[in-house]
Amino acid sequence: MAEPKRAASGPAQRAEGARFVIVEARFYDAIGDHLLNGAKAALEAAGAEYEVVSVPGALEIPAAVRMLTADGNFDGAIALGCVIRGETYHFEIVANESSRGLMTISMEDFLPVGNGILTVENEEQAIVRADPKQGDKGGDAARAAIALFHIQQRMERE
Repeated sequence: MAEPKRAASGPAQRAEGARFVIVEARFYDAIGDHLLNGAKAALEAAGAEYEVVSVPGALEIPAAVRMLTADGNFDGAIALGCVIRGETYHFEIVANESSRGLMTISMEDFLPVGNGILTVENEEQAIVRADPKQGDKGGDAARAAIALFHIQQRMERE
């Protein structure tokens, strides 16, 4: 399978003073470490502040994001986790419902959300995608939340 070609990345978008919450499902610790390291590095490069909250699994991420952001103390959220296909339909439920929940929050609450929940066939795929030196999906999720934060800021100024 072909990997997407990325455009040359320029300087990181700045987000000084912005506060993000990283909600991570710690079901696979090694994969979670990679995702979290990538997200933290991206937020630090942007000058943003963040708090990390762990939940048991990917299905709990949307509920935690909504609970943690309801009071307006965070400017955005980054969701991190990994769902590896198994032998049952459970994979589809977790993958689809966690994604749907995050999209609902983003659209209904106008909250910048970066979705870094990996949905993969096996652990090897997850490691390649999660590792900041390879796929850096945790960093990508943080950069997506920052980009949406900037769009939201622009709309509030107009």
